[in-house]
Amino acid sequence: MKLIAKSICFGIVLATSISCNQKQKTQSDQPLNQKEVTAKNILGNPDYLAICYEGYREKSREQQPTIAQLQEDLKILSAMGIRIVRTYNVQLPHASNLLKAIHELKVVDPNFEMYVMLGAWIDCKNAWTDQAPDHNIESLQNEGEIGRAVALANQYPDIVKILAVGNEAMVRWAASYFVQPSVILKWVTHVQSLKAEGKLPKDLWITCSDDFASWGGGDSSYHTEDLEKIIKAVDYISMHTYPYHNTHYNPNFWRVPAEESKLSEVEKADAAIVRAVAFAKAQYDSVASYVKSLGVNKPIHIGETGWASASDGFYGREGSRATDEYKQGKYYHLMREWTNTSGISCFYFEAFDEQWKDAANPNGSENHFGLFGLSGEAKYPIWKLVDQGVFKNLMRAGKPIIKTYNGDEKMLVNEVMAPPIK
Repeated sequence: MKLIAKSICFGIVLATSISCNQKQKTQSDQPLNQKEVTAKNILGNPDYLAICYEGYREKSREQQPTIAQLQEDLKILSAMGIRIVRTYNVQLPHASNLLKAIHELKVVDPNFEMYVMLGAWIDCKNAWTDQAPDHNIESLQNEGEIGRAVALANQYPDIVKILAVGNEAMVRWAASYFVQPSVILKWVTHVQSLKAEGKLPKDLWITCSDDFASWGGGDSSYHTEDLEKIIKAVDYISMHTYPYHNTHYNPNFWRVPAEESKLSEVEKADAAIVRAVAFAKAQYDSVASYVKSLGVNKPIHIGETGWASASDGFYGREGSRATDEYKQGKYYHLMREWTNTSGISCFYFEAFDEQWKDAANPNGSENHFGLFGLSGEAKYPIWKLVDQGVFKNLMRAGKPIIKTYNGDEKMLVNEVMAPPIK
């Protein structure tokens, strides 16, 4: 995701953080759910749909979602078939509260299933400060972040099935915070050694979640010895692909070719989304090809991909014209169809809109990647689920789950923008 979506506010301290050196009492001394599953069982399994989730509802993350609000969201996600959620950091209370929320739901209903890909945020010295970031030296906060993630993985082994070291932490366009691969390798090796020593659950899978280029799928300058070691050290590869952003930064695939110029606006949009999915597949294949060239045979899953429903910037009417709910819906369904039939987990970005990401600009695209709006409005990708009644009696922010546009597809289609002509 672009930088603004993942920046970390270091002023808020996780008061409930647990030192990894403390003896941990797990929440599973008496298992609540007798069904034992591992990352190997659920990744690539279409019965365990995955999504990126953070439950922030306000314009600042200083206002953390409550346990009740998190449980409200979890019930909605469960109703639509989501069984794995991905988080991004353990500096703030969100991740630990989410795990507590899931645990409490399992106490009430031992058959409730929700697992977590727990993210540990990694960045460089001077990241998110007024000083120039030093990409060759890691932040002093990284050690504590890994320690908190390890503690939570041990505290909730029945829920945390994946630990991700860093998020888009090696890709160079993450100019505010990226680190050299040696830093990611250091921490991946560390947590793998803890697992080997019995200090982490033996079936916990370790990865790092990064842009396709960082996994060797793009510029050959990323093909380093340290990256090869990372690929061999992780349990699987979690890669990101964003055709949406590339409609601005690399638009050749997106623009309407001459032979499609006489199609209707909607037909042009349909064809463009088909090309966008092909673009994502090509990036996936490029990573797979590089990994294979190293003699490595390891699962590759999609840690992030998504499509915004609103934008007044690069992706709006005056830009690539990529953004509307209709295209979001087409992209979502085609990506789910491809990944579900190919044994690929797709952590779709994201569950709910979050307005803190571009708080000064309500129409900024970063605020609008959710399948649900802030008040739980179901966007076009999931209208059919509303029709099927899966959200009956469920609410967000005191409001029932209803369709955007009042379910008027004609009104929605009238807003479709075709991409620019080549």
